[in-house]
Amino acid sequence: MVIVMQRIAAGVFKARCLGLLDEVERERKEIVITKRGRPVARIVPVRPEPAVVFGRLKGTGRIVGDILSTGEPWEADA
Repeated sequence: MVIVMQRIAAGVFKARCLGLLDEVERERKEIVITKRGRPVARIVPVRPEPAVVFGRLKGTGRIVGDILSTGEPWEADA
């Protein structure tokens, strides 16, 4: 994958900000913002987060009562 990097002055970025953000997302390219010809910031497309499988339901359940007991009396005699 080749990333195309474009340089743009801060004043131009300020005027066209929303359109440039859409362009970064759509074309997956970087834009370097410059002030007086010096780079000061970089806008890069966000990488998609991988789907999380383990721990997805964390915090959704609730333990009620004793989880180690069957609720039935029993004796351990041999």
